[in-house]
Formats: sequence, C-alpha cells, structure tokens
Amino acid sequence: MFEFFVFTGGNLKFAERVSMCRILSIGCFLLLAICSYLPVSAQEKISHPTPPEAVRQDGVPRGELIQGTFRDSQIFPGTERDYWVYLPEQLAADKPAPLMVFQDGKAYCNANWGSRAHIVFDHLIHEGAMPPTVGLFINPGVVPSAHDQALPRNNRSFEYDDVSDRYARFLIEEMIPFVESTHGVKISEDANDRGICGASSGGICAFVAAWNRPDAFRRVYSMIGTYVGLRGGDELATLVRKTEPKPLRVFLQDGDQDLNIYCGDWWMANQTMSRALQWAGYDVEHVWGKDGHSHEHGAAIFPQAMRWLWKDYPQPVRTHLDRSSSKAREMLVDGAGWELIGDGYQWAEGLAVTPDGTLYFSDVPAAKIYRVRPGCEPEVFVQDSGKANGLALGPDGRLYGACSGIKKIIAWDLKTAEAEVIAEGFASNDLVALHNGNIYVTDPRGKQIWLIDSTTHQATAVDKFDGCNGITVSPDQSLLYVAHFPDRFIYSYRIGDDGQLAYKQPYFHLHLPPIGTESHADGMCTSAEGWLLSATECGIQICDQAGRVNLILPKPGQGRRVCYVRLHENTLYAATADAVWKRPVQVIAAKPYQPPVIPPKAR
Repeated sequence: MFEFFVFTGGNLKFAERVSMCRILSIGCFLLLAICSYLPVSAQEKISHPTPPEAVRQDGVPRGELIQGTFRDSQIFPGTERDYWVYLPEQLAADKPAPLMVFQDGKAYCNANWGSRAHIVFDHLIHEGAMPPTVGLFINPGVVPSAHDQALPRNNRSFEYDDVSDRYARFLIEEMIPFVESTHGVKISEDANDRGICGASSGGICAFVAAWNRPDAFRRVYSMIGTYVGLRGGDELATLVRKTEPKPLRVFLQDGDQDLNIYCGDWWMANQTMSRALQWAGYDVEHVWGKDGHSHEHGAAIFPQAMRWLWKDYPQPVRTHLDRSSSKAREMLVDGAGWELIGDGYQWAEGLAVTPDGTLYFSDVPAAKIYRVRPGCEPEVFVQDSGKANGLALGPDGRLYGACSGIKKIIAWDLKTAEAEVIAEGFASNDLVALHNGNIYVTDPRGKQIWLIDSTTHQATAVDKFDGCNGITVSPDQSLLYVAHFPDRFIYSYRIGDDGQLAYKQPYFHLHLPPIGTESHADGMCTSAEGWLLSATECGIQICDQAGRVNLILPKPGQGRRVCYVRLHENTLYAATADAVWKRPVQVIAAKPYQPPVIPPKAR
C-alpha cells in the first residue's frame, strides 16, 4: 500500500542506520497520519467522489515530479526529510515561478491516495485557473536515532503546531533556496505569488507561516486545522481579532465529527477561527462537512480551494480595513503603512517629538542623539550622550535624557545643545517629564523608580521595582505606568499631590511572544483618548483604560523587536533597535510636558 525509499551509499553501517531510521520514521509518520485521519467511527465514514481534476486526462500537459532529501537545516538541526518538487510543463525559464508549499508532502503528491495535488495543478494550470505554479511537498523532519536500540525523534508537532515564525523561516531561509539551487528553478519572491497548504497540524502550520510572514505567503488552504491547545494554537483566533489585519486569503475546511479530545475541539476551533477572520475583515472562505479527522473531504474539495485561492490572479491579495470590525479600523489609516525614517543603528531608543514635529532619538551603544527635522534626513544632535536611553521633552522646552552610561539625568537646550546635569548618582533607563516639572525615572540596575523634584532637582527613590523599564503617565497625569520588562504586566500607580506613588497594581495584561516567557515591555506613550501604547516583543500592544489589549501592531520590517513608541499629533513613531519608523494613525497624542488632558470615561 505504501512505498518506502531507502538510500544507501558511503559507509555501510552509517547507511544501514540512516536507512533503518528513515523506514522507522516514515512508517511512524504514516501510521500517525492514518490514525489521525480515521473518522470517529466506521458508521461516520463518508465517501467522497474523486474530483475530475484529480484524474489524468488526455491533452493536459503533465508536469514533472522530482523526489529529494534535505538534511542541512540549521533551524531544525539534525533533521532529515523527504520532499517532492512539482515543475509544471508551462514553467517559463526566464520568469520567477509562483509557489505552493505543502506540509506532510507525500500525502498530496501520491497518485494512489490523497489530494493528487500535482495532477490537479496540471488541470488548473492548463485551463488558466491558476498560474504555472511550482509545488513543494515537504515531509516533517526526523532526527535519526542515536543507535539501533533508540528511537528517532519525530519533529512533526514541534515544527507544525508551533505558532512562532520558526517554520516560516525554515521555508524562506533554507528550504526554498535549497530547492532553487538543487533543481534549477527560480521561485518568485513576491508574497502574492506564494501559497501554503496543510491538514491537521499541517493546516495550522500553513496558516501560522503566512500569519507570521505575510511578506512571504498570502494564500492559505487549511484542512481540519489544529487550532487547539497543543503549542499555543488556541490563542490564534484571539490574536486574529486583536492584530492589525494582514493581507491574507484563507480557505478553511473541517467536519462536525472532527476530534474532541484533551487539548480541544477541532470542529469548534475551526469555526472560531473562521468567525475571527471574518470579523477582522479577511478574505476567508470555508466548507464545512460531516467528516471526522480525515483528509478525504479536504482532498475532494482541493480543486475548489485552489480556484478560490488563486482567483483574479495576478491581482494582489490585500487587507480590507474597510470591512473590519477590529480596533484597527478605528485607530489606523486605511492603506497607510510604516515609513522608514532611518536604519543601520546599533540600538535606537528614546523617541521624543517637539511641537513643530522635529523627532529626536538615541542610539544607546553609539552614545549619540539624532535629530530629524520635518522633511529632512536624520542628523547627529549630540555626539556623546553618555549612552542616553530614554528621552523626554520637558515643560521648559528642553530635551531630557536618561544617561545610563554616566549615571546622570541631563537636559539639553534644543537650540544650542548645551547640557545641564539635573540629577546623578543612579543608573537609568527611561523617564517621563510631567507638566508640573516632576520627572519619574526607571532604574533597572538599582531596581528603583526615582522622582526628581521639579524645584529642588532632588532625586528620591519612590518604589522598589525589579525589572522596571518603560515609563509614562495617563493623559490626565494622575496615574504613572511602568513596564515590567521580564513579565507580561504594566503596573499602574496613583500619583499623589506630593509626587509619591500609591496603590501599585499589575494592571495592563500583555500578550507574550510564541517563543519565550517575557513580554519585553519597553518604551510607552498614551493617547488623548486614554489608550496606552507599549513596545513589546510581539509588536506594539495598545491597551484600553481598563488594562486590556485591544489591538496589536506587528513590528515594522523584519528587524528586531519594537523597543520604543511615541505619538505626536496623529503620527506614531517606533524604534526597532536597528531602525526608526513612522505611520499616520487616527489617535491623538497625549503630551506629558503639556497640561493634563482628561480622556473620555473608560467603558
């Protein structure tokens, strides 16, 4: 029933061991796949007719299907996997080709069972329903056993159920370049030319790859997707609702007899995902059936899914903010994304903007402060800042800096760059200057929050805080907000008339990144409407006055994490360590150095 491919060569003992590991791993994989695809009971098994596009027909050009093995992954070290490449007959030698990637590859290109995707591709390409598209069918990785008395390590769940960008990077950085160099085919780098498909864990994997890297994949077919509590998949529907909509087109398939086990209910989870995508304004289609956890229904409608995913090609897949119900529609400007201000910095932080729109930011390791006048390129404003990190405008019109390298708080005159030491003797990371002249400073090394008095400039420790980082105030300047870098909370204090802090609470609840347990909550700001915007590992998380994340803006570019955000009027600025960005928004900046603003009453 199944074919096993065993390759030998070189050292005989090594070849025998690798061959046996491959037989065992393929056998285990096929057994798991067969078991997972079985319906709940024999009575529930539904017969689906083979679609005509999956049957060979005369007069239809046949593409070439080539098998290979990949063993050189650095992202999944030690793994080896079989793969198949489909090259359509109509492939143009002088033009980069569209691409469709399949997880559990053998299940899609076996002529005796599965979707027979390469045969479907022959027909759809021939009739013009999709462009001449390369198919890349990849099996999950397996780490061969250490010896003949040990088991191989099957990587399927680790690779497929993971909601981080790890598998997407594997495709983008390793697998696709390997296929190009090995098989002499040029793959288009345009995300609009790329799709990805899978079933069960491979289904969630397909969605997550495009979700994390919409710059690389935009067309998704997810069958019986595992959007349940295995490795964070149960949080995806919530993130779809909260995250700025992405340019994706998603086709979902499932049946009401799908799995309902210890980690979740597949049928309900797929419907939840579908409703989340619709609510957020995505191009989404679904076909629900009566099957269990089976590939058969998904294979039967595979041609339908491909036609829908590639409809109106080459028109680009785009976002639809106009039909979204998310906060993105309220806060963002439709069609306006991030604009790069400058890049190539060692660690850009500390954004501050003057009333005339001049931006200042620090490059901490380089000990420089840059200035960007409206319509101009970044220029150095301070050559030696003492490794200033956080920056803030004061009510006196000067620029204040938390100069961690020299343990000083310094104020610079914006016309002359003349510096004055305001306080010293403690380390610092970020600061906020209020309209009344008081300055609050975070000191992660000393595990303190400091208050610098407006008249005496005397610095007083007002709270012990291990892990403190970014700091800002509410629009009415009655509450102090402090980010807890190694955790998921932003703390709230009430500010007394004397500047002292009271009633500390871990008030704002942030989302954590897929890999790691730290939010890396950093530079923050507030809007006049009462929103709190925080730079985090996940991007820019925007919280309401009740402490709940309503919207997440993914980090601009593909650089490092967002480490600082600042609003000025209706413009949002962000620093991603190596670069500085801006974009128009529909929220208005609250400016701590100006008189307090009372936001609308919290709902």
